[in-house]
Amino acid sequence: MKVKIAQIQAHVYEEKSKNLEELERNLKRIKDENIDLVTLGEMFNCPYQTPCFPVYAEMEQGETWQRLSALAKKYKIYLSAGSVPEKDKEGHVYNTAYVFDRQGACLAAYDKTHLFTPMGEHEHYAAGDHLTTFSLDGHKCGLLICYDLRFPELFRTLALQGVELLLLPAQWPAARRDHWETLTAARAIENQFFLAACNSCGTAGETVFGGASRILGPRGELLAAAGAGEEIVTAALDFSVLAEVRNSINVFHDRRPELYRL
Repeated sequence: MKVKIAQIQAHVYEEKSKNLEELERNLKRIKDENIDLVTLGEMFNCPYQTPCFPVYAEMEQGETWQRLSALAKKYKIYLSAGSVPEKDKEGHVYNTAYVFDRQGACLAAYDKTHLFTPMGEHEHYAAGDHLTTFSLDGHKCGLLICYDLRFPELFRTLALQGVELLLLPAQWPAARRDHWETLTAARAIENQFFLAACNSCGTAGETVFGGASRILGPRGELLAAAGAGEEIVTAALDFSVLAEVRNSINVFHDRRPELYRL
């Protein structure tokens, strides 16, 4: 059985409530398309300007978390809710991605592990210290966020754990769109899994985000792609092809881990 995925590529507004309203409006648009999984972009409810992160941050199971849980249950979907700024009891802020199941239960949470120092992210929120996997209708999935894309060892670690679908919310700038397209294809090809990379569009301050959300197959083939503006793209993932791809070029069997020093 195929898993149908929809990516909502959206502009992020300054008002948190408006971003949540736009999310529900988009979910209504696709409610009759038999979607299994909906993915969102990084910090989908918060302008991507580092001083905003502590201001918008909520505790786990806060207002945004509750709304996302309710929407997943209402529309009977898996909801990979991009990421949001989250704070803990000590006041540390994290860039946290959530996944909710069809009953609204939180299946997974992942804190961004690689912080983009050129933008000063390390000065405004803390880095995560663990990887996350979860099961979607029997298929093992993983979560990473934006800048993590530049660290292939992280993707290979998840692939070796048996991940079949990697979800990557992002706010990737238009100025480096060529890197986005090249690296997402490379990560899918070298790890022989599906990769769903959902980017934002529009602007935050002086930064223009590139859109170009994309769903890739395990050969790096483009199954769906968005343009530069607000858009919803869909694709049906046939997981039965993974065995064929991995048997035809068996990189996992042919690895020489005794030579690698990462």
